[in-house]
Amino acid sequence: MALPPVNVLMVGTGEYTTGYTGATNVSDKSLGVVALVMFDCRSRGKVANVSMVGTTGKKHGAIREHLANGLGRKYKNMDVSVQLFPDDAVERDADAYKGAIDQLEKGDAVIIFTPDDTHFDIALYAVKKGMHVLVTKPAVKTAEEHRILVEEAEKQNVLVAVELHKRFDPIYADAREKMRTLGDFSYFNAYMSQPKYQLTTFKAWAGKSSDISYYLNSHHIDVLTWALQGVAVPISVTASAATGVASSEKHGCAPGTEDTITLLVTFRNIASGNTGTAVFTSSWIAPKAEVHTQQRFFYMGHSGEIRVDQAHRGYESATDSNGFGQNNPLYIRYQPDPSGKYVGQYTYGHRSLEAWIDAVQAIKAGKATPSDYVGSLATAKETEVITKILEAGRKSLDQGGTLVKID
Repeated sequence: MALPPVNVLMVGTGEYTTGYTGATNVSDKSLGVVALVMFDCRSRGKVANVSMVGTTGKKHGAIREHLANGLGRKYKNMDVSVQLFPDDAVERDADAYKGAIDQLEKGDAVIIFTPDDTHFDIALYAVKKGMHVLVTKPAVKTAEEHRILVEEAEKQNVLVAVELHKRFDPIYADAREKMRTLGDFSYFNAYMSQPKYQLTTFKAWAGKSSDISYYLNSHHIDVLTWALQGVAVPISVTASAATGVASSEKHGCAPGTEDTITLLVTFRNIASGNTGTAVFTSSWIAPKAEVHTQQRFFYMGHSGEIRVDQAHRGYESATDSNGFGQNNPLYIRYQPDPSGKYVGQYTYGHRSLEAWIDAVQAIKAGKATPSDYVGSLATAKETEVITKILEAGRKSLDQGGTLVKID
């Protein structure tokens, strides 16, 4: 028997939610992800009312037009109607999310895709109102904020999870299980980058409220710490960075904004006491290339190694308008089926969001509890270690590259 649908509020109206950037740069997510998945879930009876909140009503006309022209015209029978907060006439209201959350029912769903330094206040407000929360990575900026959020979620008996969609990538998920069979952890090296033209969109917050390590290193930190659950723990971090491009006159980010950040993390294997080393590098000054995001890792355990190149899946195309490119429809499929319908439900970008909606439905209906999803979703409790590593990396950079210990 189908579970009752839940109401969903999306906090943040930007690129990952709607595909709308208001900028001239080309987006690899021009149709968005979150809103698309929520509209699809509504069409299949999992979601009831869909609402969205930003900090200004002045963009609402452009967002509605973008959704209608993008999703509404592309997919057959897709309803893109959405309730928008604040009112269209509002110039700016940084607290508009509070009114939007207040109109929900207890046990409804709140999805947060906003600048990193706003996550904590929004998530905590939603949790205290009895809402289940899914927040984009990084969940919060500090270990103390993370601890408070976990404690409040337990107090309110709600599910708080982090949207780490690589856990749903079949290759990464399979690699995670294989990594756990290779004995003690020895060495890990991960690289992730995005093209510098995105700085046009990011410069409003890049180098001010967050950095490229929080933004991209968080993915592979999760992959490794997820694989090492019960096997090894991080004990120290040393960070290094390169500068000069993001803060240049051409790109206009804040002075001192790091172009590329590398974290060197030492782990201790729990059973043996042996140490392991992990290197996480992320950058947002890559040139335009055959993929939007370069992403790969190498793992070595005491009894074997694993290499994953997520950027190159063996599917290439070339067009007069866009040139040569590597395609990855395993993440999100925008191409409709022959009848014109959206059919991206199998992709890991979609599954990460719908799996959480399924969990909220079950909990609200009394068929499950938040603790039932420990191990299957990236819960706030399980992901505290990510925040500890990221915060230690930021502290190391701010202290000139000194070693920072992790408790």
